[in-house]
Amino acid sequence: MKLHYFPSPAETNRLGTEELREAFLIGGLFQPGQVQAHYTDLDRMIVGAAMPTSPLALPNFKETGTGFFLERREIGILNIGTPGAVSVGGKRYELGNLDCLYVGLGEKDVVFENGSGGQAVFYFISTPAHAKHPTAVARKADVQGAPIGDPANANRRRINKYIHVDGIKSCQLVMGCTELDSGSIWNTMPPHTHSRRTEIYMYFDLGDQMVVHLMGEPQRIKNLIVHDRDVVLSPAWSIHAGAGTKAYRFVWAMGGDNQIFSDMDPAPIPSLR
Repeated sequence: MKLHYFPSPAETNRLGTEELREAFLIGGLFQPGQVQAHYTDLDRMIVGAAMPTSPLALPNFKETGTGFFLERREIGILNIGTPGAVSVGGKRYELGNLDCLYVGLGEKDVVFENGSGGQAVFYFISTPAHAKHPTAVARKADVQGAPIGDPANANRRRINKYIHVDGIKSCQLVMGCTELDSGSIWNTMPPHTHSRRTEIYMYFDLGDQMVVHLMGEPQRIKNLIVHDRDVVLSPAWSIHAGAGTKAYRFVWAMGGDNQIFSDMDPAPIPSLR
């Protein structure tokens, strides 16, 4: 497991391209036959992926300081590949494309399994937890949000919420997926910051295209070139917005003081620099 310690806003403003990428971007997370994970000092969130070619157990890592991974944690798992399954305490949960599984504090045995005729690809986010909530599944068909945005501004999209106050219950984790319509490229514009929460993006379904991800303080914006299945780590003081060279999807996840989706600090477009 790789540890990520983050620079301050002032330090970030002095970083060059490669230093920015090293600090805020995770590439190569998805590896066949492996579980990969990164531990961040952003609200102690862990981001990871599993691509099982045979059953893969969720391992423990010494960085958690516990006897097993979910001893003091909760986890949200989204399948971005073909159908597969996750077993929790011996109970098997089938997950199709863009189905989400929540597993709460105290579960010792979590195993990722591939389906037949393809490759299940599991992306996960874990946050510290103080109480147990039951294991639960949210199907893509049941959470698909109404379209927002408009074609004239190239930002027609759907926000699908899986783990949130009105969906799957958790201690602090909030998780969902945004899908852009064909012909739309912009997400989250005008942007915002979260002074009380961390957010993590994972862009996917980009193929060989890219997203220009905007980050940093609203008056000192920097950019990261993001490719398929890259992860961007976004501190509370940073905006998080982007435009792609094609329509795409991204998973967003938050941890922090509250779970209110609309708790954000707007950064109006005329104020951006």
